[in-house]
Amino acid sequence: MPVRKSLLTRLLAVSVLVSVLSIAATAWLAAQTTSGAIRQEQGQVLADDARIYDRLLGLAAGAPNWRGADRTVRELSAETGRRIALTTQDRKVIADSAAGEHGAVPGSRLPARASAVVDPLAVDSTLAAGRDDDTAVGVGAGTRLGTGAAGGSGTGTGTGAVDRIDPRAVGPFRLPPEERARLRAMAEKLVGCAQDTGVSAKSVEGPSGRTYLETVGDSDEVVDYRCGAIALNEPTKTERKALDKISELADACMRRKGTKPVKLGLTMSRGGAPWLYAVAGPPPSKKPSEEAASGGVVPSPAPSVTGSAAAADPVAALAANCVDSARREQLGPYVSSPALLFITSPDGSRPSESGFRLSGANTAKLVGLAAAVLALTVAVTAFAATRLTRPLRALTTATQRMKTGEATEPVPARSAGEISQLAAAFNDMAAHRKALEEQRKAMVSDVAHELRTPLSNIRGWLEAAEDGVVATDPELVTSLLEEALLLQHIVNDLQDLAAADAGTLRLHREPACAADLAEQVVAAHQARADAAGVRLRARAEGEPWLTADPLRLRQAIGNLVSNAVRHTPAGGSVTVTSRVDSGRVAIEVADTGTGIAAADLPHVFDRFWRADKSRTRATGGSGLGLAIVRNLVQAHGGTVTAESAPGRGTTFTLHLPIT
Repeated sequence: MPVRKSLLTRLLAVSVLVSVLSIAATAWLAAQTTSGAIRQEQGQVLADDARIYDRLLGLAAGAPNWRGADRTVRELSAETGRRIALTTQDRKVIADSAAGEHGAVPGSRLPARASAVVDPLAVDSTLAAGRDDDTAVGVGAGTRLGTGAAGGSGTGTGTGAVDRIDPRAVGPFRLPPEERARLRAMAEKLVGCAQDTGVSAKSVEGPSGRTYLETVGDSDEVVDYRCGAIALNEPTKTERKALDKISELADACMRRKGTKPVKLGLTMSRGGAPWLYAVAGPPPSKKPSEEAASGGVVPSPAPSVTGSAAAADPVAALAANCVDSARREQLGPYVSSPALLFITSPDGSRPSESGFRLSGANTAKLVGLAAAVLALTVAVTAFAATRLTRPLRALTTATQRMKTGEATEPVPARSAGEISQLAAAFNDMAAHRKALEEQRKAMVSDVAHELRTPLSNIRGWLEAAEDGVVATDPELVTSLLEEALLLQHIVNDLQDLAAADAGTLRLHREPACAADLAEQVVAAHQARADAAGVRLRARAEGEPWLTADPLRLRQAIGNLVSNAVRHTPAGGSVTVTSRVDSGRVAIEVADTGTGIAAADLPHVFDRFWRADKSRTRATGGSGLGLAIVRNLVQAHGGTVTAESAPGRGTTFTLHLPIT
């Protein structure tokens, strides 16, 4: 057999294919799961980083010198499970959540690069993104709320740049309690007025303590003009003082730049932070725009203006930069100094550094592990396949030997698996075939013996008559006829057995009474029984009717009666009983003869089996009668049994279905 077609090769190929696919699928699933977990962890890390940064930024915006930083850092570390450290620009430790843990020195094992710089006057827009309106960094040249006077109202759109000053850094704009109470009371009245006009509004207190109105939709103008909400935007005494200081600082800046100073006004942003704007700025160097003509608005907080915006109005850009610089100078004493923020894992490494990295060494390890798994799979499969194919090869060899007619040894069946069951079935088949072969040889020998005896007698008598040794008188003719009838009986029996074996034995079923059939058989054998001195009788219990072939059934009963009369000595009896037993018809032939030994009882229905091994005519027939009985009964769908004991006679019972 070609190697590529062998079972071992196919099993190995399938095993390798399944292993490769399994390894690839496992690697893909592990990579996808790991990537998803890493992305989820990174998302959580970014969210934690933003929360930590915002919390510390608020702390720095509200108090100078990082007061309370140590407690805040420890609280954030407990909430996020991260190590958090704050240091000055020269890396002097301000607060470290790992200080004192397992003897750690504050600031030890910090990365070379900081995670962020916490400066309320220069907010990191990446970490600050996504905060709500109350804490988000304001848009410097976005929506404006005044057009020419302090507390004026209106809308317009500027550059859209992002202010990097944290709105919680209010400094001198923080209101005292009495001013807060006055604005709060005014706001509550305005809320009632707004609700009366059908506008949903509520009062909100900003970082500086100033109360402002928050309305739904674009309802600001309605509230401003109908309820006089513009008055709520008027600067308080504290705010005017702080505004004058910013104006002074901005004027000095613009004088240094060689530009006319700008007068500033104050209103409130949507987030509640002070919102500065230019009341009357210097005329632009180019043709003034509509916005400049309506009051020269320069809103603040305002970032530096560069690019196309600066080219369009360089004076406005200079004013915005000076205002921004003035605000930083004014807020500087009220906020904490910039600090380096370090956010790491408890072991000191960054979260991203502990992520999944498929380096060359890791790739080599994965490939080596996959190869080892594949090699182990091939080895285990080869071992199992060899154990599987070994009994199959033994079965193949035994089958080929059986085909050539050689003696076949039983194939060993060591386990209880399917292969062992196949080996056991093969051994049973081989034993059955051997028994059939021996039976066939014995049958051929028996047939030859049974035919040789009458043929030898006929030939001897005919040769003697031809030679004139004996006269061809009626006695000789009768003897030769008897031998011919014996031959015909043997041939008929063989024909019946052949038809039964081939399944061509035809039955002509019809309703019949078993008692009548028994009476007919007894009548046919009565003369022979009387001659042998045997009492033969039939007995019926009820009227056992059945559907059967009467001719074949009489043949079966006749064989049993003939056999019983032959083996019953003079003075004995043979009784044929018919009855209904458990829904079936039972026909019983019992004699008081010599009986059958227990060792011979299983063989009484074998072909050419006779109790008398000498095969004399006085003690036995051809040895086919009982075999024919069994085949005829089985053809009717019934069974035949034999019970006997030496010296007590034998009983044969036919069990036949009623229909």
